[in-house]
Amino acid sequence: MATTDIRLSIAHQTRFALRLASAISSPSNPDGAAGNAAFSPLSLHVALSLIAAGAGGATSDELVAALGAEGPGGAESLHGLAKRVVQLVVADASVEGGPRVAFANGLFVDTSMPLKPSFKETAVGMYKAETHSVDFQTKAAEVAGQVNSWVEKLTSGLIKEILPGGSVDSSTRLVLGNALYFKGSWTKEFDASKTKDGEFHLLDGSSVQAPFMTSTDEQYISSHDSLKVLKLPYRQGGDPRRFSMYILLPDARDGLWSFVGPAPNAECSPA
Repeated sequence: MATTDIRLSIAHQTRFALRLASAISSPSNPDGAAGNAAFSPLSLHVALSLIAAGAGGATSDELVAALGAEGPGGAESLHGLAKRVVQLVVADASVEGGPRVAFANGLFVDTSMPLKPSFKETAVGMYKAETHSVDFQTKAAEVAGQVNSWVEKLTSGLIKEILPGGSVDSSTRLVLGNALYFKGSWTKEFDASKTKDGEFHLLDGSSVQAPFMTSTDEQYISSHDSLKVLKLPYRQGGDPRRFSMYILLPDARDGLWSFVGPAPNAECSPA
C-alpha cells in the first residue's frame, strides 16, 4: 500500500472507532450508560474486515461501507490495512524492552462446512488467523471450552470465559474469535507512596472515594475548550513504535457525553 492509501485507510479506521465509541457510550444506549465499557475498535475493525473477506454480495458491500472503505478497491484496502496492523502494529516487542503485545484471530469451523481455500489463504496469510476444525453438532460444549482456553492463554489468564454456557449449540457452524493483550510500563512511572484518596464523580451525580496517582513531573498535556488530554507514553526500549495511553478529562463533572464523537486535531506538547 502507498503512503497515501495507508493514511486514508487509517482515517477510515479512526472514524469507525469514533462512531463505535459514540454508539457504545451514548446515554441513549441503556447498556452503555449503565456502567463502564471497555472495547478494542482495532480488534473489531480487523475482525469485521476478516468477515468481509469471506462474505459476498450485499453483505460484503454493507460491511465494507460500515468500515468506511466503500468504493473501488475498498475491500482490498481493508485487507491491506489489516495485514499491516496484524504483522506490524500489534506485533510483540517485549524482547526489545517494549510492551508485551499478543493479538490473534481464531476461526473455529464445523467439520460439515470447511473453509474455501481462497478465504483460508487470506485469513492465514493476511490476518494470521488460526483455523480449527471442530464439531459443533455433537460437541458444542467442548468446542466452547476450547475457544475459552484459546482466549485465556492469549490473554495470560485475564479472560477466562468469552463463550458462556449455552452460547453455542448444535446449530452453530462458525465462531470467529479475536484476542488482544497489552502490557507495558510507563516511561515515567508514578510513585506508589504518593497515591492519595480523592473524590471521584460518577455519571449519576454521586461520588465515591478513589485512589489517585500523583506526580509533579512534567507530563504531555493538550488543552481544548472544556477538555484536557493527558498523554502517558509507554517505555519504548528498542521498539521503533511508540505506544501511549491517552486520558480524556472533561472540565464538567457530567461532560463525558458532550465530547463523545470526533476529537479535535491537536498535538500534545510537554506541560
